Amino acid sequence: MVENVVVVGAGLAAHKVVENLRKEGYTGRLVLVGDEKHRPYDRPGLSKAVLLGDAEPKDLYLAKAGFYEEKDVETHFGDAATAIDREARTVTLASGAVLDYDALVLATGSTARRLDLPGADLDGILTLRKFEDTLALLDALTPGTKLVIVGGGWIGLEVASAAIEADCSVTVLEHFELPLLNVLGADIAGWFARLHRGHGVDLRTGVGAAGFEGSGRVTGVRLDDGEVVPADVVLVGVGAIPNTDLAAAAGLRVDNGVRVDEHLRTDDPHVYAVGDIANAHNTALGHPLRVEHWDNARRQGRLAAVVLLDRDDVYDWQPYFYSDQYDVAMEYLGRGGRDDELVVRGSLDDDHFSAYWLAGDTVTAAMQVNEPRLAGPLRKIVEQVVDRGRLADPGVPLEEHLAD
Repeated sequence: MVENVVVVGAGLAAHKVVENLRKEGYTGRLVLVGDEKHRPYDRPGLSKAVLLGDAEPKDLYLAKAGFYEEKDVETHFGDAATAIDREARTVTLASGAVLDYDALVLATGSTARRLDLPGADLDGILTLRKFEDTLALLDALTPGTKLVIVGGGWIGLEVASAAIEADCSVTVLEHFELPLLNVLGADIAGWFARLHRGHGVDLRTGVGAAGFEGSGRVTGVRLDDGEVVPADVVLVGVGAIPNTDLAAAAGLRVDNGVRVDEHLRTDDPHVYAVGDIANAHNTALGHPLRVEHWDNARRQGRLAAVVLLDRDDVYDWQPYFYSDQYDVAMEYLGRGGRDDELVVRGSLDDDHFSAYWLAGDTVTAAMQVNEPRLAGPLRKIVEQVVDRGRLADPGVPLEEHLAD
């Protein structure tokens, strides 16, 4: 068992590593390093509970202020790791401090992608990835504010929902013909498009941003066709980039994230990677997978902890994510393919239904919308072989499709 663990990154995955190491009885030295001045906090709340007014920013912290001291965790917040010396097994911080390690866990997360367009440096153009981003957006979302969101992904749609509830005027610009098209396919993506348009969002699809207008502060977004959409505030929600520079500079294998095996180990047996940056071999799917969602960060943090304690656990779960928009709560489990067939239980004309993606007769992904009682069965039905006709029949209990 290792005696000196350094965790670089202070998000959910990193927190779960240190939390579970102590929970499982690890008594060695434990160090947590983060580039932000804040202790670890819950990032999904940035675009959900806080913007909706259901929580205060301070409620996002994953542990009380004294937790790390109580658990004998040495913390270096606001002091980013700048270099790894794998031969000496040390990490150098921005302050000049040098930390030695027996095992190093990289949990450096990701950075919001920005647009390299004219005017991109104007005030009022925001991203949503960090604590301060939410505070800035909260200040901006006042009644009558003209908000333009570039990107119709999960972050963009969740912010659109919160902004509508704050009585803002909201325009969403989506490059593809539907939001979430590559994730959910045309039928379900179309349902989300109708949801937002029905709540007053000016959702424009098949359009692209060519630049930003304004003098000092943004006043509009210029589209590819020359039209300028007026804006008081712009949110750029076009995905995130895994923070792999530290790993790459140390000579670790980087390929759409840091490549790790099913135990989250890199090709250096003393270095692990978890969370957004981990392109890890998933034994359930049989191939490497990088996932940028809360559930994966939580579970990989725990997995890394028990692997460090010499257990043989592996990355064997299906991807999972959830979203809250208006009065809609949804959960999605699995990984559907582009050519999978969609089966819907219920009606897409309703706001209560479940959907299943099938390759042949095997369920590859499942989703429930406002059907929380299905949360348990959804976790069990992925990878099951089913009868399509019976699956589509709401009169046949979903449990009848589950193997004993």
